[in-house]
Amino acid sequence: MYWLIENISQLSRFYESGYKEGFLEIIPYNNTVHPTQNQVSLVYLRPLETTKGYMVCIDHSETMSLKKDWVEKLLQNYNTLYTTDQKAALHYFNLDNLFDITSPPFQFTPPSTPTHDLFYRQHKNRTDLNTIIPAVKHYEICEKIFENLKDELGREKTKYDEFFSRASIVFNLVERSGIKVDKHTFEEYFHDITQDYVYTQYNLKTTTTRPSNKFNGVNYAALNKENGCRNSIIPRNNKLLEIDISAYHPTLASKIVKYTFPTQDIHSHFAEMYGVDYKTAKELTFKQLYGGVFKQYQDLEFFQKVTKYIEEIWGKFNTEGQVKCPVSNYIYKKDKLNDMNPQKLFNYILQNVETSVNILVLEEIFSILSNKKTKMVLYTYDAFLFDVDESEKVIEKIEGIFKKFKLNIKKTEGKNYNFI
Repeated sequence: MYWLIENISQLSRFYESGYKEGFLEIIPYNNTVHPTQNQVSLVYLRPLETTKGYMVCIDHSETMSLKKDWVEKLLQNYNTLYTTDQKAALHYFNLDNLFDITSPPFQFTPPSTPTHDLFYRQHKNRTDLNTIIPAVKHYEICEKIFENLKDELGREKTKYDEFFSRASIVFNLVERSGIKVDKHTFEEYFHDITQDYVYTQYNLKTTTTRPSNKFNGVNYAALNKENGCRNSIIPRNNKLLEIDISAYHPTLASKIVKYTFPTQDIHSHFAEMYGVDYKTAKELTFKQLYGGVFKQYQDLEFFQKVTKYIEEIWGKFNTEGQVKCPVSNYIYKKDKLNDMNPQKLFNYILQNVETSVNILVLEEIFSILSNKKTKMVLYTYDAFLFDVDESEKVIEKIEGIFKKFKLNIKKTEGKNYNFI
């Protein structure tokens, strides 16, 4: 069979071949357009039993076109489809057979060709740019990607791989929600847009495994709180509501080291132990969690347990060459990390546990919000932003999720994201 699949007869023969494992790469209209606003031009599919890949054509200037639904049916017929980005693939096809072979700590940079570089320099604003780049050049890149990653295809699936798949699904759902903005205000602070919604994009493949969130030059995880840019984010429904987890890292640290705080207000507890005011207590606690315990507080039970835990993980990291995180089963490997020290390793574990617990929380949130007008629109580590339809009465249920995980929260709401 020729490498192009562009008519129903070829597609049918491909479907009837009985292949059950394959490598998948999706070529959208434009690599720089957000997946929620993009469409599929071509699909590269390489069954593992074959000696070459095939380009299935949905919309390209050089080929005939197949209906996207037909292609999706073909992909659903596989038991396993290996991919370089499960979260992105889910924006294009409804698939539950994906296995992301570049989960952390894998750092994968897709190759390019001089042809692609030229087209993207000369026609960067064309939203269907990939439909005019020669199909054979897309095929060339996909074949290179497969060759670069083929050794990853046969590896055994780990517990973290399974957890990372869950992460890809929930962050795909956050991205789908979109954020309603006041177009004029948004453009004043950021860049021109063609509609009243913007979309975030989460990078799950960071060194610490804590997602970053940036798209088209806007870092949505770190919007300025002082210059007024947050006024641009507004509700599509009745109001915006943010749920913040209070004293999140001290809470997670206490769970890890098995220390029980005698009060829900953790910072008040520390203020009493330190003999200082509330604000100073917060500063002192975070400095010690991230930078090391101060000598004058080494005898406090919480910090005794934290210090002991740090010593244990550092010893294991050096003797065994790795340490496993609770919840996600992610493994930090010594040969993959540079310039590590005991405190830095502990901070990495805290960030991994934070992300992992949040994924469990997000799964339950999206279960409640399925088919609801209320949307979860932005995730920023210890804060969850909701666009609320007050008639649905879902916020109390969502608060119950945080209570279930024994997380203390505070709520802020307003008619835009610049909460006062």
